[in-house]
Amino acid sequence: MRIMVPLTLLFLCSCIPANGLAETLEDRVNALEKTIKKQEQTINKQQKLIQDLLADIKAPQAAVSADAAASQPATAKQVEQQVQKLDEKVDQIANAQKKTLPSEFNPAIGIVGETVFSYRDKGALKTGSDRPGGFDVFQRSVELNVAASVDPFAKAYLVANASADAATGESTFNIEEAALQTESLPWNLTAKAGRFFGEFGRLSYIHDHELPFVNRPLVLNQYIGGESRTDGVQVNWLAPLDHYVSLTMGVGNQFGGDNPPNDVGDFRNVGGWNYWGRLSSSFDLTPDISFEPGVSGLWNPEAQGQWASPGVLNPSFPLVNGNTFTERERRLVGADMTLSYKPLRNNQFESIIWGTEVLYSDNQYDKTDVSGNSLPNSSVGSLGMYSYLTYKFHRQWSAGFLYGFAEDAQNSSAKSYEYSPYLTWALSHWNQLRLQYTYTDHNSLSGLEPDSAVYLQWSWIIGSHSHGWQER
Repeated sequence: MRIMVPLTLLFLCSCIPANGLAETLEDRVNALEKTIKKQEQTINKQQKLIQDLLADIKAPQAAVSADAAASQPATAKQVEQQVQKLDEKVDQIANAQKKTLPSEFNPAIGIVGETVFSYRDKGALKTGSDRPGGFDVFQRSVELNVAASVDPFAKAYLVANASADAATGESTFNIEEAALQTESLPWNLTAKAGRFFGEFGRLSYIHDHELPFVNRPLVLNQYIGGESRTDGVQVNWLAPLDHYVSLTMGVGNQFGGDNPPNDVGDFRNVGGWNYWGRLSSSFDLTPDISFEPGVSGLWNPEAQGQWASPGVLNPSFPLVNGNTFTERERRLVGADMTLSYKPLRNNQFESIIWGTEVLYSDNQYDKTDVSGNSLPNSSVGSLGMYSYLTYKFHRQWSAGFLYGFAEDAQNSSAKSYEYSPYLTWALSHWNQLRLQYTYTDHNSLSGLEPDSAVYLQWSWIIGSHSHGWQER
C-alpha cells in the first residue's frame, strides 16, 4: 500500500505536460519577486516613518534635558557672579552709547615736509631757474593739512604751506587751499568753493610732493604757472553710466600759481574771470589694465586786466624779437591719458603706469616796440607735452623716466626739452626718498643754456593726510 501511493503520484506527474509546469513555475517566481519588492518598499517607508517619529520624540527630550540641567540648583555665589557680569555688560553698552571723546569734534590734522637736495652745473641766469646753480638745499614745502566735516551736508579743508625764499632764505607762509565742499547735492553733483586747485589736466591740481617725479614738467610751469590754484567755485557731475564719466566746470578770478587775480582794486567785469572745464572717463580694458582719458580747457577773456597791486599793471613778458608782449586773452586746451597695469594678484609689488598730456596755448597779446609804440595785436600758438613711464617692481621700489617738451607761450620758436630718469624708495607710506637726474636742453632762440641737475627729494608725513602718495 505504501508503495502504491508514490507510484500513483509519479504516474500523475508524468501525465502533466512539461511546458505547462515550466510556465506555471516562471509565473509564480515573477509574482513572488513583485510581492517581495512591494514588501521591501513598504518596509522602507515604515523605517523612514519610524526614524521621523524617533527624531520628533528626541527633540522634546533634549529640550527637557537641557531645561532639567539648567534647573539644577546653583549656589548663591554663582548666581551673584552671573548677575554681576550681566550688570557690567549692560553698563558698558550704555556708556558706549553716550560716551563723547574729547577730540571727537576736532578736525583731522597732518603735516607734510619736503626737502630737496640738488646740484646743477649752471647758474640760475643761464638756466632760467629760480634756484641757484651748484649745491643747494631747498625746503620746498612744509604743508599743514586740516580737514573735517562741517555738518552732514558739507566738509571743509585747509592746506597751508611755508617755503623758503631762494634769495633771503626766509620762509613765506601762504594758504594754498581753503575750501568748502558739498556732500549731499542731488543728481550726482558736487560743489566746491573757496581757494583750491582747479581740476585741469592730469597733474596741475596735484601737490608737489604727490608728483611721480621731483619737479613739475616744463609745460605745466610754462602754460599754467605750476599748480592750478584759483579762488572761485567748481562743480562736478558724475554721469549715471556703467563706467566712470566725470564733468567738471569752474570759474575763478585767477588760475595758476604765477597768475595773480584780475582787476584787484578796480571794477571786475565778467570777462575778467577764468573759466575752465574737464571731461574725464575710465575704462577697464582687462581685469589688470585700465585706461583713463581726459580733455580740458581754460579761457580768460580779459587777461590784460591783471594787476600786481592796485594801480600797477602786471609786468609784461620779456622781449621777443625786440618787442614787449602783454597778455590780453588767455586760451589753453589739453588732452591727457593714463594707462595703468596693476595685476590683481600682485598689485602691491608690481605695476606699470604710463601718463601723457599734450597742451596747446593760443594767447592774444598787446605788443609794443622798443620805443613803447603800440603794434598790432599778436596771437601766439604754442605746443607742449610731457610723458612719463613708472615701473613698480617691489613694494617699496619704483623707477621711471620723464620726457618733456615746451614751446614758449610768447615765442613758439623758443623750445625747451627735459629728460629725467628717477628712482623712488618708499620706506613706508609716510616716508619716501626719490633720486632724479634731469638734463634740460634749449634751442638758441630761448636764450638759455643746456644744463644737468641731480636731485634727492625726501618727503614725509605725520598725522592725517587724506591723499597720501598718489600714482597718477
